[in-house]
Amino acid sequence: FTDSTLPASALELASRLHTSKQNVPHYYLTIDLTMDSLMELRSSLNSTMKLDETDGGITVNDLLMKAAAAAMKTVPAANASWMDSFVRVYDSVDINVVVGNGSSLYAPVIRDVGRKGLKAVSDDVASATSVVEGEEGGDPTTVPGFGDVGTFTMVNLGMFGVKSCAPIIREPQACALALGVIENRIVPNDDESEQIYKESVMMTATLSCDHRVVDGAVGAQWLSAFKNHVENPVTLLL
Repeated sequence: FTDSTLPASALELASRLHTSKQNVPHYYLTIDLTMDSLMELRSSLNSTMKLDETDGGITVNDLLMKAAAAAMKTVPAANASWMDSFVRVYDSVDINVVVGNGSSLYAPVIRDVGRKGLKAVSDDVASATSVVEGEEGGDPTTVPGFGDVGTFTMVNLGMFGVKSCAPIIREPQACALALGVIENRIVPNDDESEQIYKESVMMTATLSCDHRVVDGAVGAQWLSAFKNHVENPVTLLL
């Protein structure tokens, strides 16, 4: 066998997740999202911006982060923490976005996503990603605020072909959202046409909730709001 030494940051993350899984009464809600309109909006936004070769523009993940923040505005009870004798609801939506893999797994926090524009969110995510990938040099754990815990966590495993995932909640957060692969699926055709089925771009999203803070009805309301913003992405520009 082979023993691998883990960095202090990986050991700390493992300890936090182990404690969270033991202490937090998790439950999971899953929903399918129609992505056609969101993909069209992304293409339209990027085509209007003068992007250089190093700027990837607005990503799907950026739009999904804004949709999550917008859903928090609709259902603020999900943007909260269990504080033993009371529940704390936050005014700002600070999202930890999971990047990297293995011992190089980090979840930098993107602050105040709800009040920022899409481009500002995109720039913050790109900056955090460049730190993780070593483009700016140095150890990511030494960057001020890089290891902070926000109010919500998002992880996208679609790049690995994973359809769905039930993430572990990071205390003291009450929710975590996992996003699956974007794929073409054959779905019932709701349009008035002779075609019974149509091809649509779809994604599966799974929300993990702390039942002490977010009960089933609130969790379902949040997912419904998230789905509405994803499938009507023009609301993200308001």
